[in-house]
Amino acid sequence: MRKGFFCIFNQHFFHQYGNLNQYAVFQPEGTHIFELTDEQVSKAQPIFERMMGEINSDYIHKYDVLRTLVFELIHFALKMQPSANFEKQPIHASQRISTMFLELLERQFPIDDNHHTVILRSASDFAKQLNVHVNHLNKALKETTDKTTSQLISERILQEAKVLLKHSPWTVSEIAYALGFTEVSHFNNFFKKHIQISPLKFRNV
Repeated sequence: MRKGFFCIFNQHFFHQYGNLNQYAVFQPEGTHIFELTDEQVSKAQPIFERMMGEINSDYIHKYDVLRTLVFELIHFALKMQPSANFEKQPIHASQRISTMFLELLERQFPIDDNHHTVILRSASDFAKQLNVHVNHLNKALKETTDKTTSQLISERILQEAKVLLKHSPWTVSEIAYALGFTEVSHFNNFFKKHIQISPLKFRNV
């Protein structure tokens, strides 16, 4: 049986308590998924346990404490990634296209029972949605991220695949379909190409 913690909140929970959009994890260019080592799990787990203690308490200001604990998790995540400069810079055409692409890509996730199929899977799919030529999209992303459109799509799908394999009850076939693969064998080949083991072996590690 898999065990873990989750915390669901939105920006309204932090009304007048700070601007979440200033943090890289809430920006299109930022990192949104973090794989924790055993050591990092041992540091993050107590924060979630304190949250559970607070939410079940009768303390009148418990939601202020919960906001503080969420901020603690945010900063814990930020310290895990290399520092990046997200200060306001003049936005040129390539940056604008990249931001729209990343927002469109991220909008398809997370995969769950209410949002269970990736629709946009190829560079041409995104180019059509953004009303730009696929070559122009590739050029913009290469300029701003140093990666191709296909690389960025594959990386995000791989992230979601790993999350679903570890934390969902879905079968490998169901995960493959949800991520837009028409055949399970295609998903297996895709996963093994990047991780060097099959999805099933990854799930059971």
